[in-house]
Amino acid sequence: MRIASWNVNSVRTRLEQVVAWLGHAQPDVLCLQETKVADDLFPRDAFEALGYQLALSGQKAYNGVAIASRLPLEDVQVGFDALLGPEATVLSEQKRVISALINGVRVLNLYVPNGSSLTSDKYGYKLQWLACLKRYLAVQEQQGDPLCMVGDFNIGPEARDIHDPERLTGGIMASEAERSALQAVLGERLIDAFRQFESGSGHWSWWDYRTGAWETGRGWRIDHIYLCDQLQGCATGCQIHKEQRGNPQPSDHAPVVVNLVWPPSDDTSADPDGFDDSWP
Repeated sequence: MRIASWNVNSVRTRLEQVVAWLGHAQPDVLCLQETKVADDLFPRDAFEALGYQLALSGQKAYNGVAIASRLPLEDVQVGFDALLGPEATVLSEQKRVISALINGVRVLNLYVPNGSSLTSDKYGYKLQWLACLKRYLAVQEQQGDPLCMVGDFNIGPEARDIHDPERLTGGIMASEAERSALQAVLGERLIDAFRQFESGSGHWSWWDYRTGAWETGRGWRIDHIYLCDQLQGCATGCQIHKEQRGNPQPSDHAPVVVNLVWPPSDDTSADPDGFDDSWP
């Protein structure tokens, strides 16, 4: 079961790139962030032609999350208020949260607020949003479904996730409060799938448009896939498909993909990392 996450920064603008990548990478599930389109204008036909079902939560010009799956989508839940009720209505107005039960796994797709700057009201909103996510996950855990949580988290968790930690640590996306809030969300239940397989620095998923970051290799790893304890032992590989950032008019993010042997199998004959080694 191959699950991917990609902040496409407008699904209609990048549609050809997304369709081409789906044809090569063949994920079973693709979670999109920053779709930037109302649900009635989402380009359904292109995904359905490739055999993907869709679950959508979009809005015009901003935010937006979607799940595309070649496996049946069940029990789709949109927004924090799907589990938390009226207490989370305000934090559910921006379209940033969607989940579905897929092949017995709860796939949760998130677009965490950026926060803008440490002095912005948006920073306080980001911390409130993360605190709400923690409450949401506590309810989700009680439901008992294995959880794969993916998305653009807009946080570099550690120094090794940032190209210049000496300069950037303490600022937006690398502040102590953001990192602590993320760790509180994860608790002891969720681990970073990418770090199961790669401990070093230099692996980025986002390169700022504004600073020539792609050309100079100055990136951040802010797009993550987290697995609950039931799924951690099922992961056989996790990759960042950074070559997508080199496309003409690309998203500023690259896809991240995890491969899971799920349901667990005793068959060890398959490629151990679950990936096509010919893929760049």
